[in-house]
Amino acid sequence: MAKSLGVRFTCSNCGATYNKWQGRCGNCGEWNTLVEQVEVSTATAGASGRKLATESVGAARKSTTGRLSSGIKEVDEVLGGGFVAGSVNLLAGQPGIGKSTILLQIAHNAAKSLKVLYISGEESAQQIALRAERLKTEDKNLQLAVSTVANDIAATISGGGYDIVVVDSIQTVAVNEISSAAGNVSQITNSTQLLTAAAKASNTALILVGHVTKEGSIAGPKLLEHMVDVVMQLEGDRYGGFKILRGVKNRYGSTNEAGIFEMTDTGMKAVDNPSAALLAERQISDGSVVHATMEGSRPLLVEVQALVNPTSYGYPKRTASGIDLNRVNLLVAMLERRTKLKLGDKDIYVNIVGGIRLSEPAADLAVCMAIASAAKGMQLKKNAVVFGEVGLSGEVRHVPFVDKRLAEAKKLGFEAAIGPVVRGGKKPALLSPVSDVRSALNTFLEKD
Repeated sequence: MAKSLGVRFTCSNCGATYNKWQGRCGNCGEWNTLVEQVEVSTATAGASGRKLATESVGAARKSTTGRLSSGIKEVDEVLGGGFVAGSVNLLAGQPGIGKSTILLQIAHNAAKSLKVLYISGEESAQQIALRAERLKTEDKNLQLAVSTVANDIAATISGGGYDIVVVDSIQTVAVNEISSAAGNVSQITNSTQLLTAAAKASNTALILVGHVTKEGSIAGPKLLEHMVDVVMQLEGDRYGGFKILRGVKNRYGSTNEAGIFEMTDTGMKAVDNPSAALLAERQISDGSVVHATMEGSRPLLVEVQALVNPTSYGYPKRTASGIDLNRVNLLVAMLERRTKLKLGDKDIYVNIVGGIRLSEPAADLAVCMAIASAAKGMQLKKNAVVFGEVGLSGEVRHVPFVDKRLAEAKKLGFEAAIGPVVRGGKKPALLSPVSDVRSALNTFLEKD
């Protein structure tokens, strides 16, 4: 049984610990972030230690088991081939984004060949059964349990009777020996330690659901992300559009993969051709540019829209949806300085269609051309996609995965691609290279 070791104060921002409370964290410099935490030992052995048994890496490799498939191809790709036995996986996302939905689907699919237990601390067994009926995932092999006691859950996992255990969610679970409420830093840390120790000892793949704060970061101490083996983030607009499952951390595979889903009446469904779906309702007009982006190792074509109007106020308004506003402001300043565009008295609105969020610098050129197109009432001369990073001097810089972007554009019928000059080698037939923003605007924009 877990035993109390004493009280520490932990910074909720960086995870640094102190013996006594102080106003400012000496590690990260944040004020009023120290939270009282009761330390609990999860050790089951006595106070005295014992000599550890060792083995070679080769022997350990021979004893490893195969990956446990989730039954959903896109999820397996994000994980690097499936769940690893004995691994601890954290799935986080906004409320209503579909975390419980996709986990119930994973549990249902995995239960066809594995022993799976779904533990909920937020819903009753009847509520889970109703959701399973709606998703058409009713299965006699899938076991349900309801509990908010970490000790009981750890004991169940330690029994070794299950291959995969889902705990929804870690913020609702509490350790008996700690008097604070569930969701507290102390409870989250110690509950995770207790469940992790049980999962490792019984070689059970454990999946934890994590809540997020209003800023979008995973709730609780940063230590939570360090303790688990895999961190997955489910992103997107909770009211519509695509949902993207990203691997933020993965000790057993790459973090470059991403799964793209859409919410349907029967749950989360993988999107086979997201580029075609995103461009299906596109209307060709000024301010509309198609950008070839990358979601993990998958190319994706998205529409970048811009609207430029004379401002009615003394200070022009800048609004961005699906892309960092600071990046848009930087590109607007560059356009004013390096081209003949006058945007100082204009309201500028930039939107990425379909709930997709662009974070890679390769979107710079598409945003610049969309803004210029809207400001001048001009369109692209060619049926082309656009990609390329833009520097403050107006130069268009190289971006990775050019071949994949071009292949996706060709597959959807685009005649050209506007992008940076290729370094060495032969220029791809579809690519129309540009060296700077000004030449790109002068060459490829024309009046309607």
